[in-house]
Amino acid sequence: MLPTVAEEVYPDGKTILEEGTSGDRVYVVRSGTVEISKTIKGTKCIIAEIEPGDVFGELSFFEGDRRTCTARAVGETCVEIIDSAYLNSEFGKLSPELKAIFEALVKRFQQTIDRAIEFSSRQEARTRKALSLKYADKKAFFDARTENVGSSGLFIKTENPFQKGEQFLLELQLPGIPDPLKVKGEVVWARKKAGETNPPNGMGIKFVEITKEDVQTLKEYINQ
Repeated sequence: MLPTVAEEVYPDGKTILEEGTSGDRVYVVRSGTVEISKTIKGTKCIIAEIEPGDVFGELSFFEGDRRTCTARAVGETCVEIIDSAYLNSEFGKLSPELKAIFEALVKRFQQTIDRAIEFSSRQEARTRKALSLKYADKKAFFDARTENVGSSGLFIKTENPFQKGEQFLLELQLPGIPDPLKVKGEVVWARKKAGETNPPNGMGIKFVEITKEDVQTLKEYINQ
């Protein structure tokens, strides 16, 4: 069991730590439930509800930055503050290589949370109609289908997605439009799992180069 230095009890609805404030306390839940949330564009987005035995507040401790989320008691909740001297001592015993790996994992975890919230809070309208498209890498041109499309990006269903960050040209064919829209896209995420999957394998694309006329054409199609 992790050594603790204090115990605190919070009534239902009481904020334990608030997004945007400074602090390096790490907590463990002893009883009750803690709701973790983040505010996006004025809207509260619930990330998780953690139960007894779970730890929270660790990202700010290791990154030395402001709190990225708010923690609130759900029902009467008891938490204990983990001894920060103990955490610093144990972390200091790691080799430089393991420290680098650990810090990279913490950073990647935060980026994953931010990306998930970004997608879940996206305001842009999307259509789920399948459309034909073509895209090219440095070696070949591919025919494919999109499962949803918006004025700033789309999802390409494919068993061989490109790597995150890769940019490429694509041609999107809209119904009733004789000439395809020519766009430059960038992979923002990719999913590739062996066997039959649900959701399907593919890659999420954001448009990095697209004309104003093509943006308007897409918006008109989406709003139909």
